[in-house]
Amino acid sequence: MLEMLTDHQIAALFGLGGGILLGLAARLGRFCTLGAIEDLLYGGSDLRLRMWALAIGSGILGSFALIAMGVLDPGDTFYLSIRWMPMASIVGGLMFGYGMALSGNCGYGAIARLGGGDLRAFVIVLVMGVFTYVTLSGPLAPLRNALFPQIAVTSDTPPGLAHHAATLTGLPLGVIGLSIGALICAGALSGASLRRAPGAILWSLVVGLAIVSGWAGTAWLAETGFEALPVVSHSFSAPVGETILFAMTGSLRPLSFAVGSVAGVWVGAFVGSMIRGHFRWEACEDPRELRRQILGAAIMGVGAVLAMGCTVGQGLSAFSLLSISAPVTFIAIFAGAALGLRQLIEGFRTAG
Repeated sequence: MLEMLTDHQIAALFGLGGGILLGLAARLGRFCTLGAIEDLLYGGSDLRLRMWALAIGSGILGSFALIAMGVLDPGDTFYLSIRWMPMASIVGGLMFGYGMALSGNCGYGAIARLGGGDLRAFVIVLVMGVFTYVTLSGPLAPLRNALFPQIAVTSDTPPGLAHHAATLTGLPLGVIGLSIGALICAGALSGASLRRAPGAILWSLVVGLAIVSGWAGTAWLAETGFEALPVVSHSFSAPVGETILFAMTGSLRPLSFAVGSVAGVWVGAFVGSMIRGHFRWEACEDPRELRRQILGAAIMGVGAVLAMGCTVGQGLSAFSLLSISAPVTFIAIFAGAALGLRQLIEGFRTAG
């Protein structure tokens, strides 16, 4: 069967499979970054934040198991082959988090909501996808390159927490990564809120599996395929823009993991919303709300490129490799989202 497909098509299938899992997790498991932050700050619940931590921990366990078995070379991945820029992670993360709060969703969440019939999410997806490419290779690219140039790693040690720990201690890389992953999983499960919710545990592990399947599939394809395809996992910033370009110029562009991933989240979210009976068409009735969401999506697109990833790209895929950028970017996204949520809530109170 695989012999009948091109490497690009196989990569897209790997993205599609993992994307479907992520879409189902969003609709059936309520897996959402902004929702987790809002629950913690204003709902008094840490359940969804612990879900995210468990997904990170399980992703680390799976990824470093692949590394220990020699299946995955982390140096081949984007996150560990580009020199870390602290200010890019901080500025980009703050922008992304703030834009996420204004728009009401990250890129992943917007695709998932689109699968449930939310047409407002369609606008967010389009605007964010366009602005990622405006910043990545469009009019803002020269300014981005001047301020935050992406320089390839030239040292022997990639910018990874486990890699630096292995260099300092002499311990095997796999042992360090697996130990950190196990500790994060234990920390997530130390809260009674998560232990009492087996469904939440299940969907967190499903998300971790989706991330690991991306690394495993594309690493295998890079090793055995004929095309020089990148080793990647899920992210929903530049891949959203890539999917838009494919939709417009598909006859000139090959399929990719990114296109399959974005399509997979939509399919999974659609199936999940139908299972729950939650699918319904929704639109924005307030022009001021739509204006805020468009502005937030644009800020998210720029911020994601600066930070080299979004809540999924940095918060899960890069984190699963213990890239130094991942925790810094995730904290910055949290801070930016907290600022945006506070501004929105205080604004509503003032208006009342």
